[in-house]
Amino acid sequence: MREARDFAAADLVRERLREAGWEVVDTHEGSRLNEIEPPPASREVTMLTLVHGWPDDLDRWLDGVLRHTPNHDFEALVVDNSGRRAVSDRVAGRRAERVRVLAVQPPQGWAAAANRGLEAASGEVVVLFDPGVELTGDVAGPLLEALSEPSVVAAGAFGVRGEGTVGHFHSHIGPRVDALEGYVLAFRRLEALDAGGFDRKFRFYRLADFELCFKLRDRVGGQAVVVANLPLERHHHRLWDELSEEERERRSRRNYYRFRDLWGKRQDLISG
Repeated sequence: MREARDFAAADLVRERLREAGWEVVDTHEGSRLNEIEPPPASREVTMLTLVHGWPDDLDRWLDGVLRHTPNHDFEALVVDNSGRRAVSDRVAGRRAERVRVLAVQPPQGWAAAANRGLEAASGEVVVLFDPGVELTGDVAGPLLEALSEPSVVAAGAFGVRGEGTVGHFHSHIGPRVDALEGYVLAFRRLEALDAGGFDRKFRFYRLADFELCFKLRDRVGGQAVVVANLPLERHHHRLWDELSEEERERRSRRNYYRFRDLWGKRQDLISG
């Protein structure tokens, strides 16, 4: 068709092929078809996690998602940020109808990798999990219900409130909180993208979750809320547990200063 200069028709055929999982590649010898992953179907909710190693943790998380989320229109999206062949092979082996894997090569900082997942997600709502979390019941349902309230911009299991100055946080049972921990953090995908997603300067995970909550509350308006009694269990938080005390402090301090630079003057965003 392109030889006949019918470019519109040729582009339409290419688009239909892409939707079916094929890409047209033009070469000097002619055109050939390469198999590609077709665009994902739109979903109500994306259950998202980032993997930096420890595939047994991923298996436990993913098994819980698949077991306890079938009553929702969901996908599970695993961002493989491990950079390790053995881990990546295990992760890739979990691909299934409702399970997608996004491999980040080379590995990126935590926030940049999380944004890759946010961009790739097909759910209207994204629920971010630490892979050390195990679902023991329906977690998506109560979070979706919380976000059905327009005034709620973020919902999760574990909340904090600031005390005195921005940056000093303490756990709070809610329901209204200043920010939510990324063990379980739900938000509307488009609102997060419009707000710029996670700040890419957070190469370590700490405070990146709080920063997104502040950003959503500031730019979208609304509340961050704790949803009580979600059926889940927290196991080892590897990105913390596997570091030395000195390395934890070094990485955390860098993120703390970044958070203070961004939000340190916004006393209106803390409750204490």
